[in-house]
Amino acid sequence: MRIQLLSDLHLESEIFEPQPQAGAELLVLAGDIDTTWRAYERFAGWPVPVLAVAGNHEFDGRDLDEAGPALRQHCERFGIHLLERESRVLTDDRGRRVRFLGTVRWCDFDALGPARRARALRAGAYFQRVMGARRGGMSFDAAAVRSEALLCGEWLAAALAAPSDAPCDATVVITHFAPSLRSADPRYGASPSTASFCNADDALLPLADLWLHGHLHCRHDYRVEHSAATGATRYSTRVVSQARGLAGKEEPAGYDAGKLIEV
Repeated sequence: MRIQLLSDLHLESEIFEPQPQAGAELLVLAGDIDTTWRAYERFAGWPVPVLAVAGNHEFDGRDLDEAGPALRQHCERFGIHLLERESRVLTDDRGRRVRFLGTVRWCDFDALGPARRARALRAGAYFQRVMGARRGGMSFDAAAVRSEALLCGEWLAAALAAPSDAPCDATVVITHFAPSLRSADPRYGASPSTASFCNADDALLPLADLWLHGHLHCRHDYRVEHSAATGATRYSTRVVSQARGLAGKEEPAGYDAGKLIEV
């Protein structure tokens, strides 16, 4: 299956017009498309199916429990299938069945190890204040993010370990947050704030053929090799991020919105 991947378009402020890529069989939106949600209308009538996960900024200034269902309904109006701790199986033009597992997969602040969690939580508090989200009338602060992240992680681990209802030829994970420090932004290195962008889901990588993510405003395309000694079901996993980022920071330089990722 040939996949076009878009994320971190930030169309609430950026000027960019998404276009379908010839040859694509699926469009994946990996979050932070538009904090206002208005730009989701641009994907109505897209020539191939569209799968999406929310980004953290889709919840800016909103209540998490209210915004989740509301965003799902909003996406459905335009034919977009929003995944949150859900799976979906699609068949490609060769008749291969591909399983997609999707979740925001909020950060659990353990990317740098449990011993550095407290510092990571303190660094993450800044991002949560900027986000201004709530849950049940309370601030959706770093501790609340961690609690939600643990639920996402538990679901993802169980879903990857469980067989699909029918045999599938490939498994693709879609998250907004990155699954590994290998996806860290090289501009900033491994600082406590890195744990607000990356998780340490490296042990889950061997259970997926492809992992798509966003969140960091840089692009990645790398393979993680696996050893049979680890019980891996794949020889390697490809990890891809196609975040566009912010023009004011010159982050879209070299961006290829039409890149096709094959699984």
